[in-house]
This record gives sequence, structure tokens and C-alpha cells, in this order.
Amino acid sequence: MSVATPTHPRWRLARAGVLLAVFVCAACGLVYELALVALGSYLIGDTVGQASIVLGVMVFAMGLGALAAKPLQSRAAAAFAAVELVLALLGGLSVLLLYAAFAWLNLYAPALVVTAFVLGLLIGAEIPLLMVLLQRIREQAAGSAVADLFAADYVGALLGGLAFPFLLIPVFGQLRGALVVGAVNALAGVVLVFTVFRKDLGRRSRIVLTAGSAVVALCLGYAYAMAHDFEVTSRQQLYRDPVVYAERSRYQEIVLTRSASVAGRPGTDLRLFLNGDLQFSSVDEYRYHEALVHPALAGARSSVLVLGAGDGLAVRELLRYPDVRRVTVVDLDPAVVALARREPQLRQLNAHAFDDPRVRVVNADAFGWLRTAAERFDAVVADLPDPDETATAKLYTVEFYELIRSVLGDEGRLVVQSGSPYFAPRSFWSIEASVRAAGFATTPYHVDVPSFGDWGFVLAAPGGTAPELRLPEEHPATRFLDGDTLRMAAVFPADRRRLDVPASTLLHPRVLEFSRAEWRDY
Repeated sequence: MSVATPTHPRWRLARAGVLLAVFVCAACGLVYELALVALGSYLIGDTVGQASIVLGVMVFAMGLGALAAKPLQSRAAAAFAAVELVLALLGGLSVLLLYAAFAWLNLYAPALVVTAFVLGLLIGAEIPLLMVLLQRIREQAAGSAVADLFAADYVGALLGGLAFPFLLIPVFGQLRGALVVGAVNALAGVVLVFTVFRKDLGRRSRIVLTAGSAVVALCLGYAYAMAHDFEVTSRQQLYRDPVVYAERSRYQEIVLTRSASVAGRPGTDLRLFLNGDLQFSSVDEYRYHEALVHPALAGARSSVLVLGAGDGLAVRELLRYPDVRRVTVVDLDPAVVALARREPQLRQLNAHAFDDPRVRVVNADAFGWLRTAAERFDAVVADLPDPDETATAKLYTVEFYELIRSVLGDEGRLVVQSGSPYFAPRSFWSIEASVRAAGFATTPYHVDVPSFGDWGFVLAAPGGTAPELRLPEEHPATRFLDGDTLRMAAVFPADRRRLDVPASTLLHPRVLEFSRAEWRDY
């Protein structure tokens, strides 16, 4: 049945309605893809791997969906509305279902593949059905019809690609954002069919689609209303101690947990997690930060550059030296620094470091900031997240350390937190090799931090003479670090001696490969 003939005054409006539906459906489909990739990146950390799985599976399934739509073309209007309702329901609930699979069932990988496959199957069925509907309005040459459809499809995909990071995530968050897109998807499909193609629907189809629309609306609405409670409950499942603060910033998930007692002793243990990775425990963080900071200050230290360390704990140790006159902190995420400024226990722990007038905070990507930096520093402290994600691996490359060298004074010192030489020895020694390849002489060392285990650092200085691992002559009192401890820290046991592993570069981020392989079982 045709909706309008070429001479009918409403055919242009009907055709525009179909193309608008193509536009909206394309935007929604791309948002579903991006939501799966982003969620996997947050939860698993492997952005490239997650994107490859999601896009590969979905594109494959889209081809199958296009073939599966062939038998439905005789009932294109009803079939399209049904496809959109199922797609809206699954796409809208996809983030919620996958988060539940990760938090409660430990089945994230298979759930991701199944979800991506079914979504791809449904998305693939859209274009053939829409092509039939478009031709029913006005018969066109195949090339012209395909051009119109794909033009609307690609422009819609652009809208979805831009809306996801710049509108949906900031305004609704990832979970509710997917639900909102699901509702828009269902509305677009149902409105098109019930207005432009209403005469193509039999009575039974109208009843079924109306009931289906009501069910989808109720499910998405209920999920939207319960999204916060679901997220809180599921997040708590991932952490041993009670979650006292959680925020999804533009860059990462920030979580603080607090236990009521520590190993049976009175007191509290405050822990900071970024994307699920432990950053510190208040019980023993002083061991880590004393070992990180003080050896780097056994030389000139008037001006110090800190890369990362938005929690303020490394800055606290720096400010204990009265001759440190200027501290520049470059941290990507302003939300972490803001938390360190306002959370009472964290403020107490970092000794109100960010209130000190000697401290200047720059919220920027460390790599990009170093490329344009004109200042020179006496010491550089690189306290950056582990290189287990694509975004952080570049901060452990030869190119990155060459940029650091360009802002470091001739007599300056660099210290890099380098992971665990016990749990991740290839990662540790690859970082050390990368620092050496950038023109530094290095002194690797390691200490025991109970929350982390055996943890390592690389102390480095420009030129060919390795820096001496020692405390500054006039240093403030330390709880953990002393001369004997530092001397022992430079000794590695026989089963953890230096490994001959290659350096990591931007084009070949070996440290990312090593880190993923070595931490997989921990």
C-alpha cells in the first residue's frame, strides 16, 4: 500500500519523516556503540581492545541483520516499529545490564559480546526496512534512494557521536544517558509508523505495537527512576569497604572508601580508587610518598614539577622542605584535585597542601602540557596512574621522558613511580629502560607498601652518572624512610634482578602490553 503518490501534496512531508527517522535511529545506534566502548574502557581499562570487540561484533551482526530483514519487507511498517522497540529496550538497558554482569556475576566479557551482537543485528535490520518504506512513499531509482538514506544515516551518526561525550555523559551520566537515548529511539520508530504508515498496520499490529510501546516506556522509565540506587548498590559490590564518595568525572570514576577499623585496631582506613585501581590507603601511604619524594630532593629543589598526584599527598611531602619555593602540579582531572581540597579526612591527610601559596595547580594532560612548557624545574616527580590503559601508557614512553628532560635543570632529578618489580617485573624494567633511552642515568629502587606489595621507583638524572640514592642532608623527620632503608631499597633479590626488556614508545607501547599481561591474574 502506498502512502502517497508523487502528485500527492503530502508526499514530501512523509519522505522527510522517514529520513528524519533514519537520522534519529543512526544517532541512537552510534550512541549504543559508544556506550559499550566507554563502559568497557571504564571497567576493564583496555580501550583499544573494547572498541575492537564492540565494533567488530556489531558490524558483523549488522550484516546478518540486513539479511534477516528480507522476509520482513512485506510487513515493513510493523516490522520496523517492532525492531525499534526491541532495540530501544536493549540499547537503553545495555549499560545497566553490563554493569550488573560485571559487578554481580563476573560475566562481563560474554555479556558484552552477546549485547553487541544483538544490538548489531537489530541496527542492521533498520536500513533495509527503511528503504522499503521510503520507496512506498515515492518510487525512486535505487541509487538515489540509497544516497538519501545513507546521507541521513551518516549525518545522524555524527550527531550521536558528538552528543554522547558532550551532552549525554555530562548531563545524564552513562547509565541514564543510555536510557534517554532508548526512549528517543522508541519514540522515533513508533511515531513514524503510527503517523506516516498507519494505514499499513492491521488492527492486531496496532494493538501489539501499542502494548509493546507501553511496556518499553514503563521499563525504561522505571530503570531511569531506579538508576541511582542501582548504581550505588552495584558499585558497593566492587569494593571491600563502604563507599563514602563516588563521582564519575569527565575522565574517570572516582571512589573513596572508608573502613571502620584497620586490622582489628581502632581507626579508619581511607582509600582512593580511580577507575577501580587503588591509589592509596591512609594506613600506609606515607611509606609510598616518602620513598617517592625525598630521594628526588637530595639536590637542588627550589622549584618542583609534580605530574599527577592530584590527591595532594606527594605535594604534602614536598612542602615539608622550607627551601621548596614553587610547586607546579599538573593533573588531568580537576575533580580529583577538588576532592582533595574539600574532603575532610583527605584534607587532613594531605595537610591542606593545595592551600599553600607555593602550590600552583594546572589541570591539563601532562604530555600536552610538557610540549609547550617554557619553565625549568630543579626536580620532577612523576606520580602517574599505572600504564594499564591506552591513555596512560603514553606517560611511560621514551618521548614523554624526553619532554621531561627538556624542562629539567642540568643538575636536576627525576623520580618515576614504576609499579611493582615483583608482580610486574617486565613493566618495571621497561619503564626503567624508557627513562634511560631518553638520556637519563638511572637508579632503580623498591620498598614494601603493604597495600600495594613490593613497589618500585626509578630515580634519574640527566647525563651518564647515576644519581646517588640518599636522603637530603637536611630533611624533615620521616616515619618510614631512613638511610639504611634506602640502601637496601637499591638491592633487588636474585629472582627480581634487572630484565633485558625494550623501552616503550608512542608507536610501540610495550609497557602497556607488559602491564596487561602481568596484572591479568591479580
